[in-house]
Amino acid sequence: MYHLGRPGHELVYLQRVFHAWGIDGHNSHTNVCSASARAGYAFWHGMDRPSPDHANARFILLLSSHLETGHYFNPHAQRIIEAKQRGAKVAVIDSRLSNTASMADYWLAPWPGSEAAVLLAMAHVLIRERRYDREFVRRWTNWEEYLREERPDLPVTFDAFHQAIDELYASYTPQFAARESGVDGETIVRIARAIGEAGSALATHIWRNTAAGNLGGWQVARALEWLVVLVGAVGTPGGTAPSAWNKAVPAPPMMPPPGKIWSELLMPKEYPLAFFEMSFLLPHMIREGRGKLAMYFTRVYNPVWTNPDGLSWIEMLTDEAKVERHACLTPVWSETAWFADYVLPMGHASERHDLMSQETHAARWIGFRQPVLRVALEKRGRTFDLTWQAHEAAGLGQVWEEDEFWIELSWRIDPDGALGIRKYFESPYRPGEKLRIEEVYRWMFEHSVPGLPQAAEREGLTPLAYMRKYGAFLVEDNVYRTHEQAPPAKDLESATVDPTTKLISKGGAVVGVEIDGQAYAGFPTPSRKLEFFSKTLKDWKWPEQSTPGYIKSHVHWSNLDRGKGEMVLLPTFRLPTLIHTRSGNAKWLYEISHTNPLWIHPDDAGRLGVATGDLLKVATAIGFFVDKVWVTEAIRPGIVACSHHLGRWRLSESIGGERWSTSLVDLTKLGPGQWRMRHVHGIRPWKSDDPDSERVWWEDAGVH
Repeated sequence: MYHLGRPGHELVYLQRVFHAWGIDGHNSHTNVCSASARAGYAFWHGMDRPSPDHANARFILLLSSHLETGHYFNPHAQRIIEAKQRGAKVAVIDSRLSNTASMADYWLAPWPGSEAAVLLAMAHVLIRERRYDREFVRRWTNWEEYLREERPDLPVTFDAFHQAIDELYASYTPQFAARESGVDGETIVRIARAIGEAGSALATHIWRNTAAGNLGGWQVARALEWLVVLVGAVGTPGGTAPSAWNKAVPAPPMMPPPGKIWSELLMPKEYPLAFFEMSFLLPHMIREGRGKLAMYFTRVYNPVWTNPDGLSWIEMLTDEAKVERHACLTPVWSETAWFADYVLPMGHASERHDLMSQETHAARWIGFRQPVLRVALEKRGRTFDLTWQAHEAAGLGQVWEEDEFWIELSWRIDPDGALGIRKYFESPYRPGEKLRIEEVYRWMFEHSVPGLPQAAEREGLTPLAYMRKYGAFLVEDNVYRTHEQAPPAKDLESATVDPTTKLISKGGAVVGVEIDGQAYAGFPTPSRKLEFFSKTLKDWKWPEQSTPGYIKSHVHWSNLDRGKGEMVLLPTFRLPTLIHTRSGNAKWLYEISHTNPLWIHPDDAGRLGVATGDLLKVATAIGFFVDKVWVTEAIRPGIVACSHHLGRWRLSESIGGERWSTSLVDLTKLGPGQWRMRHVHGIRPWKSDDPDSERVWWEDAGVH
């Protein structure tokens, strides 16, 4: 099993590797991250992330603690600021005050988990006051299917659909949302009307935030996208597109067919609608005897620290009956690496070949990373078979890049080709010889990036030389309304149209949808339209959630016993300066941010008799932590908040974790299921090759 924390280009590359090996072995961290929000989007349009065109928006609605916090790139922050300077209105829905919320036109601080009620109240206003784009909804939602399935009492007309959704959301009044969330009802109405005025220039975003931390959080994403659909802002200038439209993913050479084995350690049968692997259950399923791992790779994944039950992972990783071998592929030490059999140093972004493509704006582009030291040495006349050799020559040691590691490992597994693996790692240019890393990218640039060969030819360069020179290529600009493209002409030849669904099919495969007599490619959904109604959810026994709705969270205020001092713990946000566990080696960032105090409202602080700097113990169903208090009106009453990504630790004074961000601790197993961790000391100055290490002035490493 290969367990990846933050996939980029290697997501496709590793699928290729494991397809060649014939196994279902790719795991991710997504179900402790963004899977809920992704699911909400995927049920709408078959693509699992938003790509807001903030630069051209008239209204921007963010469910985040900072400018698009949680996304894995930050150019949107600049575009949001530029849009606001041009007159766009910004609304932030977040229980905490952030720098972004302080600069927004509207800040709503709802009770955690109630956000879907607020969003559906806005939808209620748009529908009741007929401020929505009737024609877009008529053409591009599966309203006919909804009426046939859910309202057979009504005729299949759009007027009947308007009546149906007016009735469906009649109870989601601003007053109801105000009771659920604590947000002012009149403000909800004002924002809804502003959204209606913005029309097709509504840019929205949710990544984790309330979707990640609450029971039913996936419906928040569905409710948010319902607003986008209602005003016809899907894939429009200033609107919100599906992410795949603004991302380029070049196909690799010699893509093998997928394996025929399904691993229930990844997708257990109990969770048929799980969106991404149920990765956080891995140690528990293995403990139950469902299987074991002969070889376990972790890459940019630190479950011992990141997951809430990190000690369960330690028990799994240290039991060879459960995990026979564990190799940690990493550029830095981590809590998980300490418990690995092999710690294999892998390069940072500037120490490997890699492709990048993010949905930064309404375009599609690729960026090409290259190992800087190898390129520099080769320009001086040196030659290397593998990147680690260049790193060793430069004094860095045997620092590999993953792409080459998998090629080399596959050849070692199948040296004579008898297993049928080696053929996928042979050169497309030198038959029978080992694939070289530059040939992987040469092939992709020649065959998988539209327009790149022609652009290179105009400059007298090969596609690979072009990308080595410029490092980036714009595949397509001004990408809007991709769903309105016609299917390829060859797909329409001899195709048939279903008289009821209007789906266009050829050879048993759906190739498009007919709307008002015109053929369109549409969306990658069963209806080829935006699925207001999900028959998938209905068929899999969730009929009550088949349309955008509101699920009361497990931390709904009615579930709390305030007389016993129960409050909501809000740990699903991060500081704007840090990135999970991946910025611990960034000394300047940790100098800025090395504490994560417990946010508490003055009313609650007065009730508990604490002041800023005092200590509070926060106990949950699975454990407790002690943290310093920060009394602030930046959090609504009844909630305590503590950002994650601090509280890093190591078990040895000099190894096992970089010393800019980790405390030294003692970890002892007391008995079955019982562990004790004791703090030895915090961050201290130390002597190293970096003179800044002796200038460290802080001791606090935060809590976790």
